[in-house]
Amino acid sequence: MKIDESALAATTNDLTREVDARGVADLIEFRMDKADDPLEQLAAYDGELPILATNRARWFGGQASDDGRLDDLFSASRFDAVELVDIELETIRSKAWLADEFHENDVQLVVSHHDFDETPEREVLDAIIEQCAEFGDIAKVAVYPQTPSDTLTLLEAVNDATNRGIDVAGISMGELGSHTRIIGHLYGSKLGYAPLLADDNDYAPGQIPLEKLASLIELTKNERVDGQVIDTLRSEVSVPKELTLSD
Repeated sequence: MKIDESALAATTNDLTREVDARGVADLIEFRMDKADDPLEQLAAYDGELPILATNRARWFGGQASDDGRLDDLFSASRFDAVELVDIELETIRSKAWLADEFHENDVQLVVSHHDFDETPEREVLDAIIEQCAEFGDIAKVAVYPQTPSDTLTLLEAVNDATNRGIDVAGISMGELGSHTRIIGHLYGSKLGYAPLLADDNDYAPGQIPLEKLASLIELTKNERVDGQVIDTLRSEVSVPKELTLSD
């Protein structure tokens, strides 16, 4: 699955809920690490939306243990419905051969890096994106802002990486960074994530429910007056005073 512009992923641990995402999301992010019998769910899946399979380790914010985690993720990549697989930069950097193994199953790789404490300095963030892109088809960075300016650092890094020809997804987590989930596509971010309504799992801090996020993203695509868009976003989420919408 090649993402040309941007795509919205509905995050869930229950594939029977795929029908709830149709017409709103472009794909399903299936959180295998938080799912009951994930491989059995994939075998029974008859939904319409393609799947991004994620089996996040505990030290990267997930619930999967070391034992069999990558084997299960590789097994998931064999299913026709699975078109993308997420794997952490720290994992694939030590096992570079995994990229070829996954690509042989005709899946795209989202190589991700998460920092739940801070937003790295711009030079460090640029280097992380470059490393993710070295191994993956999409470089994903999710960082935690301490100040409003940190969210702008993330957006600027995504925009510059996009201009350099890198397919990148960027998220600033937490309430302070929630607006980046709405406007990230304007800066070139390829992927957005949102949980299905009534899903009580904590996938990442600052997430916005799917239907609400989709409607706010659509507003940024249709509205021509920057000030009106920002005022609307400010009524829904935290928005830095310095924010301007990218051309």
